Amino acid sequence: MKKVSIITVNFNQAGVTLALLQSIQQTNTYADTEIIVVDNGSQENPQQAIAQQYADVKFIRSDRNLGFAGGNNLGINAATGDYFFLVNNDTEFTPGLIQKLVDVLDAHPEVGAVSPRINYFNDKTLIQYAGFTRVNFYTCRNYAVGKFKRDEGQFDEVCGPTAYAHGAAMMVKREATAKAGLMFENYFLYFEEIDWCERILRAGYQIWMRGDAVIYHKESVSVGKKSVIKEYFMNRNRILFTRRNAPLLAKPVFYIYFMLMVVPRNIISYVKAGDKQFIGVLLKAIGWNLTHSRNSADLGITLKTT
Repeated sequence: MKKVSIITVNFNQAGVTLALLQSIQQTNTYADTEIIVVDNGSQENPQQAIAQQYADVKFIRSDRNLGFAGGNNLGINAATGDYFFLVNNDTEFTPGLIQKLVDVLDAHPEVGAVSPRINYFNDKTLIQYAGFTRVNFYTCRNYAVGKFKRDEGQFDEVCGPTAYAHGAAMMVKREATAKAGLMFENYFLYFEEIDWCERILRAGYQIWMRGDAVIYHKESVSVGKKSVIKEYFMNRNRILFTRRNAPLLAKPVFYIYFMLMVVPRNIISYVKAGDKQFIGVLLKAIGWNLTHSRNSADLGITLKTT
């Protein structure tokens, strides 16, 4: 039996993380697991609250916010499992989830990572993810298969290759991580798991989605559905991902598309929504990519711990 390290990152959401731990406790029957909670420099240290209810949880406290990639990397480095199951703290497990994903990795040596189907927590019949299409490097866009469709069992029998795993729930082999490396921490938020999947694919592995393994996702609990942080990193990292992964000939096409199509469209959208403060955020995201290397450790924005 392969050991599974369940890794989740907490940032100022102790109650949400405790709900996840309760979900794992109530649903998981896979015997050989460890649970690792990485706290990303929250204002209040949740270690005592977690230890009181879940004494077996391995708790790691970072003194600063390392972002999604950095927090998960910290957990991976402390993990002892053969498989790393990275899950957002705003998710809820279902019975048999871990076993079904383990079965895929056990039976298929060519698979380096696998994700379950993800449905929305607030409407459990609504699908968020049943696989991804490959990124179009001319636009840096891709799509989640099944998103916003009603779950009528149409993906229950689907178990096979997809373009990318989903960062909210992805189980990765230790050996694939050793070959592909850890997540690139400069992303901080957004696109880091897609970049990681690109490297896992280039390392010679496939990525699968198993449709009868289900997890529920509350989505955007930590950063909010619309925020300066989200707008900045979504735009900054869309460009950064292209710089790091797109074929040479696709890059100038993307830059033209982004500047002539995406930027005007976003600015008009901000003005109409009364979010004019996001215009400066967008320009700052573009400016960072003009002045920093693709491996720069400077995030280009001051992060608050609130």
